Amino acid sequence: MTEWTTPPYADPSRFEEHNVTLGTGDRAVPGTLSLPRSTSRVGVVLLSGSGPFDRDETSGPNKPLKDLAWGLASAGIAVLRFDKITHTRPDVMNEPGFTPYDEYMPHAIAAVQVLREHANEVFVVGHSMGGKAAPRIASEDPSIAGLVIMAGDTQPMQEAAVRVMRYLATTNPEAIPPGTVELFQRQAAAVASPDLSAETPASDLPFGMPGAYWLDLRDYDPVVTAAKLDIPILVLQGGRDYQVTVADDLPGWRQGLADATIKVIDADNHLFFPGTGPSTLNDYAAAQHVDPAALAAILDWLP
Repeated sequence: MTEWTTPPYADPSRFEEHNVTLGTGDRAVPGTLSLPRSTSRVGVVLLSGSGPFDRDETSGPNKPLKDLAWGLASAGIAVLRFDKITHTRPDVMNEPGFTPYDEYMPHAIAAVQVLREHANEVFVVGHSMGGKAAPRIASEDPSIAGLVIMAGDTQPMQEAAVRVMRYLATTNPEAIPPGTVELFQRQAAAVASPDLSAETPASDLPFGMPGAYWLDLRDYDPVVTAAKLDIPILVLQGGRDYQVTVADDLPGWRQGLADATIKVIDADNHLFFPGTGPSTLNDYAAAQHVDPAALAAILDWLP
């Protein structure tokens, strides 16, 4: 497999990294604290997207959160990123009542508290589902100075799953077995049904995630939650993203957040990798780095 390489905008001589532990007992997760060699006034907690991601959001040969962490730390920002509990302990998804709140909240809050020891202002930068979770985290921790939502979805996740499978069935038909779209349609209907409960078999629901997980997702509105926050928000969106899209998800942020800064980077896909033409599943297999334009947008917006 291709090894990850240092992105051109990162200079490892300008910062040092330390291992940290967030949480306690069997719910503890490891993380990495990137500290500039100069004093940091601003700190950033990075949140990865949906799925059992490690702290770097490793996807094939790519590590988009490590790209961001090293780029931000090279610019004098203290950064903390961590493995998700679903990465270190995949079995937690089978625990009764486990929800997205449990997946993100405890360790994100702990990360903010750790980072406050190294920076005056702490921001949360969430990618994909991490961006969707970010307003909820800020609603529970008033010390958070602001949010960056990168490709944060606003369309119900079960509906987005059907849309994405339809797209992939067209662009990458070899990767999508026959009947997959119809299966996701049935599973999405089960999520939307008033009969959905914590006892609904996970096998009847998208991605095999349990009923309690989908109930929590169904009841959480990231736009409404974000609109109640009195902090600055930056929404970044890739123009070539087929998972979280300009057409299906960005209107929610535009309509609900009158004071947010919203920027579309036309060349970028879901991982904020630049390219041309329609984005496909194959794009993620090639070794790439987060677009310097995405990093610059964050750095320009941070105080």
